[in-house]
Amino acid sequence: MSMILRVIVHDGDIQKVVIPEKPSDLVALKHVLQEKLQVSYSFNVQYEDPDFSNALCNVSDINDLPERATLKIIPLSTSPSSSQADTIILSGSDTSEKLSAERQSEWPEDFEIPKFSVNVEYRLRQGNLAIMKDATYLNVGRDIKHDILETLARAMYNFKAYPRDEDFAQVAAALVKAHPCLSEPGSSTGSAGWKNSLKFKMANYRTKLRKSGCSDVAVEGKRGATMDGVLKKGIKKPRRFELNFLPNFPNGENEESQERTRVELQEEMKKRTRNMSLIGQKMDSTFALRRKEIIHSEPPVCEILEKWPALFTENQIFAEFSRISGKNLRSEFYAALDTHSARLIEIFRKKGGNQGKTLHDILRQVDSKVFIFYVDCCHL
Repeated sequence: MSMILRVIVHDGDIQKVVIPEKPSDLVALKHVLQEKLQVSYSFNVQYEDPDFSNALCNVSDINDLPERATLKIIPLSTSPSSSQADTIILSGSDTSEKLSAERQSEWPEDFEIPKFSVNVEYRLRQGNLAIMKDATYLNVGRDIKHDILETLARAMYNFKAYPRDEDFAQVAAALVKAHPCLSEPGSSTGSAGWKNSLKFKMANYRTKLRKSGCSDVAVEGKRGATMDGVLKKGIKKPRRFELNFLPNFPNGENEESQERTRVELQEEMKKRTRNMSLIGQKMDSTFALRRKEIIHSEPPVCEILEKWPALFTENQIFAEFSRISGKNLRSEFYAALDTHSARLIEIFRKKGGNQGKTLHDILRQVDSKVFIFYVDCCHL
């Protein structure tokens, strides 16, 4: 059985790939893609999942892919066995936590409750069976509650560092829906206590990340504190639409290595024939350095143009907007334009002078096409 794939290598390189026979597993799929796309670096593969409004999800099982799938190649900055994530040792903790260097998706409409530890999952299964049998709620001990809240806080942070009140309510409701044994009999919603506990746990989680040097949450520290030895005075807080406000450098890199990549990128932009695939890859890898410069220094546009000329190309404008907000700028713009199109046409019809004459000629053509479309629909 053949596969027809739409593969996004980066925003400026989207290819159609036809595979005569479906690969047996994910490793085989990666090998085929490496040959077809002629890429030498290691990568992860994500796909647009129709169950989540085509949001990107990691491919864990090749059978999850639809017949005609849209894939995205995620280059790895480290060894092939590692994911595109930073490993951060949290202060005061004896565990290592892997956090995405960049968030890929907006807050989901339906929050999926992650899997907990084996012991907690077993206790929850037993509790769910008990509540179905005789309506006996689970007695949640301190260890179970800690594991549940810690796991949920980590999952929420993958989407937002600062969730809103309604986000906490959504996660708490999803938790008691997935595990009815955790519902609170005395609560009007059955999840009010979990919501409040999540708020405290999320605040503690950010504190641990801040102490470990996570840039994304360091801006919200105490007044007068510093980031990288620089006073935080005047640094703006993240806006609600920003998924990636101030990401950490990719694993194994620092400001010096990123600056070398920036210089290489600057030299590539001076060439008459540019390698757009290489430019897209280097722009992705230097996102953290670029955000740090813009947020800390707030340089003028002329300085940004000199240091980051690729940022002002059409493809990279769209790509940078996607890196920051996780949204497609082109589709967002056209969708917003559609909501105001009727009012704009009214304004154009009332326009006078030479500009109005030009607009009237254009609108006359639009009206004729609309009329023809209407007649064709009537004949159908």
